[in-house]
Amino acid sequence: MKSERWLRIIPVALIMYTISYVYRTNVNMALTPSISSLMRDLLMDNRMKGEAAGIFFFGYVLMQMPGGYFSTRWSPRKVISLCLVGWGVCAVACGLAQTFRQFEAARFLLGVSESGVYPSMVVLLANWFPSAERARANAFWNLCQPIAVVVTSLTTGWLLGHWGWKQTLVLEGLLPFLWLPIWWFGIRDHPREAKWISPEERQFIETTLERERASLEAGPRASLSQTLLRPSILVMVAVYFLHNCQAYGCMAFFTDSLNGRGYDSMKNGILFAIPFAFTAVVMMLVSWHSDKKRERRKHLAAVYLFCGSSLVVSMLVKHHFWLSYVFLCLAIPGPSAALAPLWAIPTETLPRSMAGPVVGFVNAFGNVGGFVGPYLTGWLAKEYNGSIVVPFSVLGVGMVLGGFLCFLLPKPALSAPVQGAY
Repeated sequence: MKSERWLRIIPVALIMYTISYVYRTNVNMALTPSISSLMRDLLMDNRMKGEAAGIFFFGYVLMQMPGGYFSTRWSPRKVISLCLVGWGVCAVACGLAQTFRQFEAARFLLGVSESGVYPSMVVLLANWFPSAERARANAFWNLCQPIAVVVTSLTTGWLLGHWGWKQTLVLEGLLPFLWLPIWWFGIRDHPREAKWISPEERQFIETTLERERASLEAGPRASLSQTLLRPSILVMVAVYFLHNCQAYGCMAFFTDSLNGRGYDSMKNGILFAIPFAFTAVVMMLVSWHSDKKRERRKHLAAVYLFCGSSLVVSMLVKHHFWLSYVFLCLAIPGPSAALAPLWAIPTETLPRSMAGPVVGFVNAFGNVGGFVGPYLTGWLAKEYNGSIVVPFSVLGVGMVLGGFLCFLLPKPALSAPVQGAY
């Protein structure tokens, strides 16, 4: 029987989070001196560029655990609605900034406004998709990342070339307000609240999730603080920290690898978009295979080891532009492809009441890498006369280390396939 969940929940969530990723991509395009005057206008050097790109993630850590807590005990739909309003205001403020400090403050507050979204979405998907479907559900809505980069790099490249960075950031900052009504009326927190779902499918979801919940909650109960301090959770934080160091360090300085080619903003946008278009394909393959095998750790390790090694190799052959670019295209998909199996682990190894706060905890402290990656890359690039060879190599080695750490993550408690899945 056809499942309406995939058509009702995933597209609305996908577009919602795609909009949030616009502001992680457009700032990196706007901070490229060859296609935008933002750095000149705000008197920024490479170190300040890395700081401006990364400070978003200092704000991003603040509401992660509260977002997971309130989405579990209140409503993920309402938490995300409030976030949509907040990040729209802050995104527009980035385009209105007159100084570096104003721009930096707006980026920080943008991170605060978005920080409750990810744990709330993980909770929402866990309310709708049993474990046998969860990696694919996570992968479908996380397609927002490569889609946002592909679409934003092309549209932002065109807008920057015709309108300038201020108008571009303000116009793209209006998107959350346009999507808010669709999110509010299109999403429900639980199957029992949705009028469009069939009684048979509702019964299947509720029965399956209740059986999984009972399995996870059997045995001794631990407090939230005890759960957060488990070695496996701390390892997950370390893995996700290294994950974000590469993801955002590479994104912030990827266009620097194109310097000296003489390309205009549109061609730079196309070259920026290609590896992220490839990312979407890799994400779906990894999530499908992870669900098919009901295995998470080995999939994570394989993705991280491959993408980290590819990034190092791309720097070793940097003097051959197109060969280096091919290896960069192999390295860029890694962090996004790892998201589906990574975020399936907490909901498959922890009681439902703990999963939301733990996701917020891991996402909060792991996303510090979103600041450290761009900042470290910018600092090292400045130290090495603008070259990205050393900083990108450091990011690649960190990702390889993350791959080995994956073998210390917990195995899912739910191992039996679900019968009769929609």
